[in-house]
Amino acid sequence: MRRLATLLLLVVAIAGCTSVPEGVKPVENFEADRYLGTWYEIARFDHSFERGLSKITANYSKREDGGIRVINRGYNAENGEWSEAEGKAYFVEDAQTGHLKVSFFGPFYASYVVAALDKENYSYSLVTGPDRTYLWILSRTPQLPQEVLDSLVSKAESLGFDTSKLIWVDHS
Repeated sequence: MRRLATLLLLVVAIAGCTSVPEGVKPVENFEADRYLGTWYEIARFDHSFERGLSKITANYSKREDGGIRVINRGYNAENGEWSEAEGKAYFVEDAQTGHLKVSFFGPFYASYVVAALDKENYSYSLVTGPDRTYLWILSRTPQLPQEVLDSLVSKAESLGFDTSKLIWVDHS
């Protein structure tokens, strides 16, 4: 658990930026209450803070100060342990724009940009960080239909992301 937390601190400190990648537009008419709950990480770009983890989830809930509590959790099969990190997120512009800043330690924040979202059911999303080295595909379930995956990968490619770098997360 400390390894994950330390690595998250390093990444957030380095990436400590709340910008949006050029050409990426956060979703509008975002409804935070509908986004709360558990999301399964379906795919991601490689980063040291998640390396070697499977069964990764993110759980979002309301904070008393109006922000969002973030609990990221993943299983490290090599050492047989779960890793967990707790953070906090706040909207950068307004609560109807899917652009948040997230911090796992102190004053260091990084962008969390919802670039695509199933607006009808809030069942999947495409998320990026402050630049094109961060990308996640999230779902309410451990698997997504292939046509949805294809659509999200295509969207990421159209935004300039190198989707050949995606790592597909094992949830078995």
